[in-house]
Amino acid sequence: MKTFGFAQGHREKGASMRISPIVLLLFAMLGCGSGSEPAKTPAGSDGNQTQSPKTVTTDKQVASSAQLALGKPVVNSVGMLLVPIPAGTFTMGEANGDDNETPHKVTLTQPFHLGQYEVTQEQYEKVMGTNPSNFKGGQNPVEQVSWNDAVEFCRKLSALPAEKKAGYVYRLPTEAEWEYACRAGTKTTYSFGDSDSELGDYAWYDENSGLTTHPVGGKKPNGWGLYDMYGNVWEWCQDYYAEYEKSPVADPRGPTSGSSRVVRGGSWFSDAQFSRSAYRYRYTPDFRNNNNGFRVVCELD
Repeated sequence: MKTFGFAQGHREKGASMRISPIVLLLFAMLGCGSGSEPAKTPAGSDGNQTQSPKTVTTDKQVASSAQLALGKPVVNSVGMLLVPIPAGTFTMGEANGDDNETPHKVTLTQPFHLGQYEVTQEQYEKVMGTNPSNFKGGQNPVEQVSWNDAVEFCRKLSALPAEKKAGYVYRLPTEAEWEYACRAGTKTTYSFGDSDSELGDYAWYDENSGLTTHPVGGKKPNGWGLYDMYGNVWEWCQDYYAEYEKSPVADPRGPTSGSSRVVRGGSWFSDAQFSRSAYRYRYTPDFRNNNNGFRVVCELD
């Protein structure tokens, strides 16, 4: 695959949210007890109330056996639904991809919980007290946020009394965690195959977005129940950007210093090649744009 530079190929500019079929199918099978009630509004649609963290259950017909073994997804106090992601080994990168996508084996030794959706404007405002987004909409992903802003959001969310009581600590995903979750056990260019012909079913990107963001969860999820891993907004990762190691690595977290942080997944203004599972780009940590957002990892004590 030809390598494109930012100026040539990276053309970035600056449905209400649906609850996952993974959750809805289980409710239909088992019924909804009082403990499952918060899952009706996974994005925190009530802007005036704060819920206590609770859990919901994945559907056995959709979730992987490894996910089921980890237990239930979590709904936190601001309405985020966090999906269990199993530990495992995968090939990170793409042999026919860009020069910075050197394939190499990566092992993630610990499971983690990842946001089923990108952080919404409503959730961001609940925690930060402001909504910087250009494309306003409570269930749209927050944008115009820097890496520094995303890290501060994680810090403030972790400090909320309900989250501290539950033992939940939030951070950005590492680049390896992000790609592992995006691939959802697949080895193809996209989680749904090698061709981009189906990308419009899974992503808001330049051919279908209308040059704007859209409410999260409006497209199909990947095999692990994660929405908008492609398109809508670029997602900040924890790591400084650097070339990959060529040998197998375990739990990589990137270099200890650098000038830019990784973003993944493409956005509403990206074309299909920038939404590939392996595609990587970077911005300085203070950079803000109307196509940059994030999702979070929750570490459970």
